[in-house]
Amino acid sequence: MTQQRTGPSSQAEESTVTFDARLRINDRTATIELKGELDAETAPQFHDTVTTAAQSGAIELVIRAEQLVYLSSAGLRSLVFARQKMGDDVRIAVVGAVDTVARTIRLAGFDHSIDLVDA
Repeated sequence: MTQQRTGPSSQAEESTVTFDARLRINDRTATIELKGELDAETAPQFHDTVTTAAQSGAIELVIRAEQLVYLSSAGLRSLVFARQKMGDDVRIAVVGAVDTVARTIRLAGFDHSIDLVDA
């Protein structure tokens, strides 16, 4: 699923940011590849993807975050949603998060609920 939106850039120009959340399921591992910005506008798409992963019976959720460029507070709440939706017995790993995204997760203390892994 891909979502595009247009918003002002820092140079007062119009810029297009694309968000994408792609799900792959291999055995009992669900992998979601994220691209773009996870915020209030794109969170519903991420929630839908997580719900599908949870319904698959996965015992591990891997969130590939190498191309996730921004994580807002709403995006952080989406990770909390993923933790709750998948259940406590499911391992969740956020892999390859850029420094700003990893820092947001750490500052919120959420790195104690999920595994934050370098790529």
